[in-house]
Amino acid sequence: DVQLQASGGGLVQAGGSLRLSCAASGFIFDDYAINWFRQAPGKEREGVSCFASRDGSTYYADSVKDRFTIYSDNRNNTVHLQRNSLGPEDTAVYYCAATRASYIGTYYCGKLERVYYWGQGTLVTVSS
Repeated sequence: DVQLQASGGGLVQAGGSLRLSCAASGFIFDDYAINWFRQAPGKEREGVSCFASRDGSTYYADSVKDRFTIYSDNRNNTVHLQRNSLGPEDTAVYYCAATRASYIGTYYCGKLERVYYWGQGTLVTVSS
């Protein structure tokens, strides 16, 4: 069975840091890119970041560049999203998801219509 197990959400003060993790199983890790999407209250779900183990490529939305870092522990097919300098605008439910890895591993990253598998969400609340 395909599983994307997200963890690491919680409550943090503005300016703080949190690391989210997504453990993948049930599919060939190199054939997919692992994404993080988020959905804030009253807003549409948006792509935040992505990692493709096939070529080590990464993707970041403009809103999180220079604050978030995505990386993988390939030994156990887990992708981590380190988030620093958090602000109230980062409050959302964060979802990990898998998109197919193309010849450029992150080509389909951040595209909702290209998601093959979804994990459960994890709530992140940033207090001001």
